[in-house]
Amino acid sequence: MKQRQIGSFQVSALSLGCMNLSHAYGAPPAPEAAERLLLYALDRGVTMFDTAALYGFGVNETLVGRVMKPHRSKFTLASKGGMTGVTFPDGIKRVIDGRPESIRRDCEASLKRLQTDVIDLYYLHRWDKKIPIEDSVGAMSDLVRQGKVRTLGLSEVSAATLLKAHAVHPISAVQTEYSLWTRNPEIAVLQTCKNIGAAFVAFSPTARGYLTGTLRDVSTFDAKDIRRGMPRFEPANYAANLKLLDGLKPLADETGCTMVQLALAWLLAQGDHIVPIPGTTSLAHLDENLGADAVALSPSVLQRASALINQRTVTGSRYNAATQTEIGTEEF
Repeated sequence: MKQRQIGSFQVSALSLGCMNLSHAYGAPPAPEAAERLLLYALDRGVTMFDTAALYGFGVNETLVGRVMKPHRSKFTLASKGGMTGVTFPDGIKRVIDGRPESIRRDCEASLKRLQTDVIDLYYLHRWDKKIPIEDSVGAMSDLVRQGKVRTLGLSEVSAATLLKAHAVHPISAVQTEYSLWTRNPEIAVLQTCKNIGAAFVAFSPTARGYLTGTLRDVSTFDAKDIRRGMPRFEPANYAANLKLLDGLKPLADETGCTMVQLALAWLLAQGDHIVPIPGTTSLAHLDENLGADAVALSPSVLQRASALINQRTVTGSRYNAATQTEIGTEEF
C-alpha cells in the first residue's frame, strides 16, 4: 500500500478508524469479530490504527490494546484525550475537558487501556473553549517530554487555533471530517496543515456510510446510532441526498471501481498530506476500502465528482446546533 507521512512516521495512505468496532453506529460486532478485523487490517498492510478514550467510554482502547499489543512494533498507534466519559448519578456522559490536569489523567488512563508505554500520535479530541488552546497543548507537550507521547495532533479545530497550538508545540496532524459531502477543511485547514508540515487525517471519509451507495433506508438505524441526531440523515434530507448518488454511480462505472472506492480515491487525490481513516466492521468492506489505493481518477472524474457532491448540493448540516457549538472548524 502507498505510504504517507505523519510527523516522523510513515503510515499506510488508507489507515483504520477503530471507533465503530465499539461505538456510534448501533450494536458493535462481537469481540471475536472485532479482533479478526483488526488483525486482518494489519495483514493487509494497514499501519495506523486510530482510537480514542471516548469510543465506548474506554472499551475501544481496551480492545485495541488487547488485540494489538503483540504487534505493537508494526503500526502507528493514534489515540485522543480531552473528551471522555464521566460518571454522573444518571449515567456516563461525554464531557469535553481540556484542563492540563485532565489531559494528564486521560493520557495515563489511555496508556493503561492500550497496554503500551507510549502513544505515537496523541490528539486533543476537542478544544475545550473554556481553556486557552495554549494551556491544553502545553500539557500535551509535557507528555512528549516525559516520553509518554511521541507526536501531537488536534481534532476539529480552525486554522487560527491550529497556528496558536503549533506555536506552543509542533502539531503533526489535524483530524477532521472530510469527504465529498463535508468540504469545510477546504476553507483553510487543509492548506494550513500543508504550510506547517502537518498531515490531515480525514475521518468519516465515506460520509458515515452514505458514499458506499448501500445505505438507503435511514429508518432502520439502531436507537443509539449517532446518525439519528445528524440533520443530513433526517429522512427528508437524506432522500434528497440519495438523488446525488445517481450521478456518482456512472463516474465509478467509468473508472472501473465502486462508489466508495471513488470517494476514497477522490480524497487521496486532494493532497499527498491527506490520510483517510475509514472504519468498518466487515472484512469484505475493508478489502473494498483498501482497493481505493490502486484507483487512479482522471481529472475529468475528479472535477465532476467535486461538482456533483459538495457543500452547495448536500441537504442538511453536518451536526445539530448543540454539537456545532463544540467544534472549532470554519463553516461555509
